[in-house]
Amino acid sequence: MGLKNPAEMAVTLLRSRLCNPNFVFSLFSDSPDSNYSKLKYIISSSVTEACNNSVLLLGPRGCGKIPVLELVLADLLKEFPDMISVVKLNGLLHSDDNCALKEIARQLCMEHQLVFSKMASSDDNSQFMIAMLRECGLAHKTVLFVLDEFDLFAQGKQRLLYSLLDAMQSVTSQAVVVGVSCRLDADQLLEKRVRSRFSHRKLLFLPPVRQDLQRLVEHCLLLPTESDLPCEYVAEFNSKLSNILADKRFTEILDLVFNTDSTFNHLLRFLFSALSHMDFKPGYLSLENFKAAVSRIQRHPKLECIKVLFARPDSISHFPSFLALFISSKV
Repeated sequence: MGLKNPAEMAVTLLRSRLCNPNFVFSLFSDSPDSNYSKLKYIISSSVTEACNNSVLLLGPRGCGKIPVLELVLADLLKEFPDMISVVKLNGLLHSDDNCALKEIARQLCMEHQLVFSKMASSDDNSQFMIAMLRECGLAHKTVLFVLDEFDLFAQGKQRLLYSLLDAMQSVTSQAVVVGVSCRLDADQLLEKRVRSRFSHRKLLFLPPVRQDLQRLVEHCLLLPTESDLPCEYVAEFNSKLSNILADKRFTEILDLVFNTDSTFNHLLRFLFSALSHMDFKPGYLSLENFKAAVSRIQRHPKLECIKVLFARPDSISHFPSFLALFISSKV
């Protein structure tokens, strides 16, 4: 049974937008100076020119490194559907060299419809990876390795990184390594033998500036004119939202959100919370929804409990047990 209330349909649409990183970050894909454009050029040129490459995406958490990378991959897989094979590793799961090589072998086998052997040794998996890089190179297919939490791979002996980058020195191989890390000094963690094989390309992701947040709010919350929603409702919704965005009080709210936490993730949580406060009866966002959202995301429940406790004289006797509970919850 479909949604009949336009307000419910609008909220469903806007929530799906906020949960879709590809839509959110498509706003910043037009500029030639954006990290999206730079990363897409690096990878696409490696594919078209059949060369090896490596790049690091560095920046604080919540600044869009992975969403931008996923947006680039989605576009390139549409553009070169048979010329790119993607292998994804995460340092939280695969920082152990043996585990990483096994996961690479598993993903390559799945991609190329080969039989994966769980009993294969680390050396077998390493040789398999090298052989697959050679075969993919001969078939003019680029293997793209995404190493999330790259700094965790740069611990220990770094055998995986050395094996991977050393295999890329071959004339026949065709691969790109994309490292993603929240540590700005991730490249300095590499051993000399690994660093000498790693290109020094780095893309720095910074928290958005104030103007970016304003553009992002409009991008995410303005309803599309071409949709299943009634045209009159869309026009009225967008008109009321534009009035809110131009209101000085909303600017103050957005400044408060920005000064608290300037990352994209924080702003998206704020917008999602505002949608959750929207009343379906009138069916439009109001300034009160945004005020409620900013109050909600800035709440400190434990501090509120302490205030309530001290506001009641009869509960002071229970303070030691409450304090013990508070400390245990922090641990």
